[in-house]
Amino acid sequence: MRLKPKQTGYVATKIAIDLANASFIQLPKGREAVAEACKIIIDANLAKEHALDEKVKKILDENYDEIEFQHADERQLFFMIKKKMAADAGVIMNYDDRYNDLAHLILDELYENYLAEYTVNENQVKNVIFKGFKAFSDAYDEIDDIVYDKIKGMEKEVVHGSQDYELLYERYYQEELSKRGML
Repeated sequence: MRLKPKQTGYVATKIAIDLANASFIQLPKGREAVAEACKIIIDANLAKEHALDEKVKKILDENYDEIEFQHADERQLFFMIKKKMAADAGVIMNYDDRYNDLAHLILDELYENYLAEYTVNENQVKNVIFKGFKAFSDAYDEIDDIVYDKIKGMEKEVVHGSQDYELLYERYYQEELSKRGML
């Protein structure tokens, strides 16, 4: 699952809820402060990936004629180039490794800014954060399918990609997250 910019707040909230519910963690400045700190870190990580994507697109655009001549699969080329450039751009391509790295960054931020206090090993707290990422990731496809089916099953047809569709999608998406305790 690749995070979209609109989803970073949801993931951050899920992590904050999980941290607040952990019996061995105290959040002296509250859950909202934790969610905001998480969101900033996740957004920064996503911005790095977006910058890498733009560099890769530029390379593909510069070599468009050759790609067309060779009948190369542009999507596959995009992924191969991105994978090759990822380390230099500071982007981790494997999502489990990425979530683990983000969990460390978030834990450091929470500790340094007195947003979380705990009496256990740091790894236990990091695991709560990591599991928040995984839970959101695992639920994403299921929620997406449910929301899509709800919109598709409506009496009035809603055109995919329209503003009405996006508003309905967002509302149903939030409802499903709320049902799962992720909001």
